Amino acid sequence: MTEIIANLAQLNGRHDVVFCDLWGCLHNGVAPFPQAVSALQAYRQAGGKVVLLTNAPRPKSSVAAQLTRMGVPADVWDEIVTSGDAAQFAMLSGAVGRKVAFIGADKDMPFFTDFADDLAAFAQRQPPIDIVPMDQAEGIICTGLRDDLVETPADYHAALLMGKTLGLPLLCANPDIIVDFGDRRLYCAGALAAEYEKMGGKALYFGKPHPPIYDLARRRLGALGLPDDARILCIGDGISTDVQGGQSEGLDTLFVTGGIAAAEFGPDADSPDAALLAGWLKEKVTYATYAIGHLR
Repeated sequence: MTEIIANLAQLNGRHDVVFCDLWGCLHNGVAPFPQAVSALQAYRQAGGKVVLLTNAPRPKSSVAAQLTRMGVPADVWDEIVTSGDAAQFAMLSGAVGRKVAFIGADKDMPFFTDFADDLAAFAQRQPPIDIVPMDQAEGIICTGLRDDLVETPADYHAALLMGKTLGLPLLCANPDIIVDFGDRRLYCAGALAAEYEKMGGKALYFGKPHPPIYDLARRRLGALGLPDDARILCIGDGISTDVQGGQSEGLDTLFVTGGIAAAEFGPDADSPDAALLAGWLKEKVTYATYAIGHLR
C-alpha cells in the first residue's frame, strides 16, 4: 500500500539521490514553490543528491537558465537531465534522418544547436541536421506546439496527416501530454505524438517514462561520483511519466498528488484522501511507493 508522508525529510537516509520532476513539483511554470525549494535544499544539506529530471524538450542549459529567471536558487540541484538532452542524442544519432521537419516553438530552437558537455563532442563528429519542409524531410522533430497558449492538437491535424502519409517517423522531445502553466492547462509534444500514433504514424520517445532519459541520468550520476547501485527516489506528479518511469526502472517513487491530478484526491490538495488515492491507483493499475500532497 502506498505510504502517505507529510514531508520529504521523513525519507532521509532511505535514498542517496532523488530524481525530481519540475512542473507541478518544483514550480508551476511561472514561479517556484517555496516549500519544494526548501525541501530539496534540506535534502542536499543532509547529504543527498538532487537530479532535476524533466520532460522539458530543451537542453540542460536552457532549463537551468529558465530556473534562474524564475528565481529557483542554484543550491536546489546537483544535476539537470532533460528529455531534450536524451532526444538530442537520438537526433544526432540519426534516429529520424538528417533532414527533418520541425514542429515546435521558436524558444525550442536551441534543441538543434545547444548541447550539454557530454553531448557536444559527439555532436561535432556527426553530419549536420538540416531543418527542411515536410515534403523534403526524412523525419519529424516535435518539441511541442508553436504557441501552446492558444493552440491545441487539432490545429496540427493536417501537418501530422501529411507526415503520416509520407511515412515519416516523429521524434517526440517531450512525452508529457499536458502541463499546468500557472492556472492554465497547456498541451505538450506528447499530445501531438499521441495523435500521430492514432493516425498510424510512428512516434519515438526519449523522456519519462521511457528508458533513454534514465540511462542518461545514471551516466551523469557517475560523473557526480555516485556508484552504480545508488538508491534512487523518483518524485513527480505524472502517474504515467514520473511514477510509471520509476517503476519500470525498479526505483522507489514519490507521487505528488497535488499536481495535475489534484482534483482526484479530495478537497485538501495538501492532504490526499487515502481511500480516494488507493482507489484511483487501483483504477490506473499502478502503484507508488510513497505519496505527498505537495513537495515540502
